[in-house]
Amino acid sequence: MKCLTISLILVLSLFTQTSGFRCKMEPIVLVHGGAGDIPDSRVPLKIAGVKKAASLGYKILRNGGSVLDAVEEAVKSMEDDEAFNAGYGSVLNLDGEVEMDASIMIGANLNSGAVTVVKDIAHPITLARLVMEKTPHVLLAGVGANRFAKDQGVPTVPPGSLVSKYATEALEDFKEHGDNRTEIGDVGTVGAVAIDSKGRLAAATSTGGINGKMVGRSSDTSMIGSGTYADDDVGAVSTTGHGESIARYCLAHTIIYEIKNGSSANVATSKALKGMTAKLHNTAGAITISKSGGLGIDFTSRRMAWAYQIKDEIHFGIEHGQHTKEKAGN
Repeated sequence: MKCLTISLILVLSLFTQTSGFRCKMEPIVLVHGGAGDIPDSRVPLKIAGVKKAASLGYKILRNGGSVLDAVEEAVKSMEDDEAFNAGYGSVLNLDGEVEMDASIMIGANLNSGAVTVVKDIAHPITLARLVMEKTPHVLLAGVGANRFAKDQGVPTVPPGSLVSKYATEALEDFKEHGDNRTEIGDVGTVGAVAIDSKGRLAAATSTGGINGKMVGRSSDTSMIGSGTYADDDVGAVSTTGHGESIARYCLAHTIIYEIKNGSSANVATSKALKGMTAKLHNTAGAITISKSGGLGIDFTSRRMAWAYQIKDEIHFGIEHGQHTKEKAGN
């Protein structure tokens, strides 16, 4: 009997390793609302926004939706919220226009889609998903991306309707005083990562970019491996912060690499962020879920808004060391 028991354990172990079998997991949707020098006046808006986004994404998973649906819905919520630098409320380029980037990735097959320098689209993250699902490409840019949106029946909004009062004031301040590295000035990207009960992963990220940027500037958010990455065999990551530094460091994939080499999601996220900041002297933040459901939430900036829901409990924070919990719906 003892030999039979050992044999069954060995067979189960072999099946687990070769078939990709995973134990049932607790679904999680983890979101961020941008890392940076967030002013005190914006903190309540950021917290409310990430809590809402996390709950909406979690509801998708709880009702049997896919991880892709969950991260898209969470990001769309923040694209609609003026408190975030994505969609409505995006920062402006030097011509006073909104040009946006977004990317999305599913961990099961590494399929991904992205758009960059798109205009007058309320939900760039949805357009990025369509690039993934309806084209042979990963990234579409500018006029081509907007033409594709029209071909797919994605509605456009009137020119200028995505410009918020706060973004206009920030651009005026930039032109008068230069780059002061405030939250609205160089960061504020939003993102989401999710894992379902079967261990399937996805990630999504969306941004308006850098305040006062040159016309046509693309950000790390549109670059798979920098702003977004997901692999069911490792984990899922969405990043935020100083875009040029994140792109040079390939931050999202660097975190994935650390997990592959044995680090937990938390350690991998912290190590990669500190490494980027030490090498390039700019700040960033990231959220991570490993294939085992471990979470990584960290930032080298002053603040980063984040939230996730597990069952009926919302977890959130914005300051270093803050981890607040409350019943969902409070």
